[in-house]
Amino acid sequence: MDTLLASKAVIRSRIAQLRTALVNARLDALLVPSSDPHLSEYLPPRWKGREYLSGFTGSVGTLIVTADFAGVWTDSRYWVQAEAELAGSGIVLMKIPTGASLLHLDWLAANLKPGQTLGVDGAVLGLSTARLLAQSVECAKAVLRTDVDLLNDIWPERPALPEAPIYEHQAPYAVTPRAEKLAALRAAMQAQGAHWHCISTLDDLAYLFNLRGADVNYNPVFLAHALIGMQRATLFVPEGKVSPALRATLAADGVDLAPYAQAASAMAALPAESTLLLDPRRMTYGLHQAIAPGVRIIEAFNPTTFTKSRKLEAEAVFVRQAMEQDGAALCEFFTWLEAALARADVITELDIDTHICAARARRPGFISPSFGTIAGYNANGAIPHYHATAAAHATISGNGLLLIDSGGQYLGGTTDITRVVPIGELHAEHKRDFTLVLKGTMGLSATRFPRGTKSPMLDAIARAPIWQAGVDYGHGTGHGVGYFLNVHEGPQVISATAMPEAHTAMEPGMITSIEPGIYRPGKWGVRIENLVMNTAPEMTEFGEFLRFETLTLCPIDTRCIDRDLLRADEITWLNDYHATVRARLTPHVSGDALAWLHLRTTPI
Repeated sequence: MDTLLASKAVIRSRIAQLRTALVNARLDALLVPSSDPHLSEYLPPRWKGREYLSGFTGSVGTLIVTADFAGVWTDSRYWVQAEAELAGSGIVLMKIPTGASLLHLDWLAANLKPGQTLGVDGAVLGLSTARLLAQSVECAKAVLRTDVDLLNDIWPERPALPEAPIYEHQAPYAVTPRAEKLAALRAAMQAQGAHWHCISTLDDLAYLFNLRGADVNYNPVFLAHALIGMQRATLFVPEGKVSPALRATLAADGVDLAPYAQAASAMAALPAESTLLLDPRRMTYGLHQAIAPGVRIIEAFNPTTFTKSRKLEAEAVFVRQAMEQDGAALCEFFTWLEAALARADVITELDIDTHICAARARRPGFISPSFGTIAGYNANGAIPHYHATAAAHATISGNGLLLIDSGGQYLGGTTDITRVVPIGELHAEHKRDFTLVLKGTMGLSATRFPRGTKSPMLDAIARAPIWQAGVDYGHGTGHGVGYFLNVHEGPQVISATAMPEAHTAMEPGMITSIEPGIYRPGKWGVRIENLVMNTAPEMTEFGEFLRFETLTLCPIDTRCIDRDLLRADEITWLNDYHATVRARLTPHVSGDALAWLHLRTTPI
């Protein structure tokens, strides 16, 4: 039996074991979300249950298993990947329009029979989602149980909690002291009439306490919950992760430590008649259930979610420095790549990841990649979240387009950039797609808009030139980015499928990606991504207006451009951008990398 067939047999066996466990637990169906007790996007290995059971490795997906059905719901970014990974497993791919879709709830409402019982682990189920799930189950006249974790029964080598140490994000990069952040949070709590505030989302915790860790791949965060009172705060962390010296430093700032497992009991011990502030989008159903019955609850966005997103000018200074170091690393990488291609060296997609990570690692302040490198050649580039593996990857040869999406975590910022490189000879269709995407990137980058504009409303600006050609793409145009934190950060998001709610308003200091694309399944993909920051507002007679400052510093390959498709103002934007890239990166590179930089920033 070959390796592929063996892996499918393993998945079928796991689903069979799960169905036996369902019978033993008196359940008719099980829902397994892609989630952990902190509702993280990227999960520690212990909570990768959906991946373990299904074999689907994408970061977004929901698995539902019954006695005669198993399906994974995921969006268009992962359809090609999911079809390949689920093939032969007996698990059906259920296509949904976006990662935020709740079509699996509609399926449950239509397919559960009266009196049947659906199980889900409430410890990893978001509170908002749980409420909608309960409605779907009620519509089916079925029963919902949230006290089950069947993974413990069928996953014999389930990973333990991560053990990486927690460390301090220190000055000068940590611009605002911990005590000052806690004071600002307590002022926000007081304004809402809250005595207590619970935070479970890991980036909020890392930001608030000026701490970092390595419990989640690519994101410098650590597992914890926090309960903040008006005088002191308690941070619930696994044992042995905080040094005595750091423990003393935290205590001096009014922060006590307690075991990770005691967070729920602390919620149950809150004083009667006290008021607790929580964010239903950022708390699990299980933790919410632990709250003492007499506690009054105020549901609102975590205040830290907003303050974290609005980078201070002192932080922006370090972000710009990180962008210069990142851009210099990319100059060295692309110099190597073009020289290797010219020598006709054998280069695979895996080599791209190796060399781009090595170039970043040589830069001061670099900590780690900010996500797994996406290097997709030709047809693989048409899979938005493609990931090359030792078992399945392409060799870069012949003619076509190589898409590279990568990023780094630096002490002074987080980077995320996508560039497309021509390999061999390009034809007119390659250049047309590339130029349309570039027009979308430039169009949104040059936009001026009123302060408070709901970020999803900006999505159509990037799509306009692509739509004009009768083409579209299936992912959002932009996501927020953290400050040496998660590469995907809210509350702002530039997406046609996101609701323009009040919390998505654009404010000064927010860092967001701009990354339109065009994908030709089985042929090639194009995506051009820069990070931008909302500038300080400019006052006009119609109010305050914001612009984007482009932060990313790396040439856009002009060899891929159909110049006839560009307007004069677009050519000016590109030439001005390249002049800035050349000026900012020249002090950081030398030799062949400097020559490459000057060549690739030549005006068109």
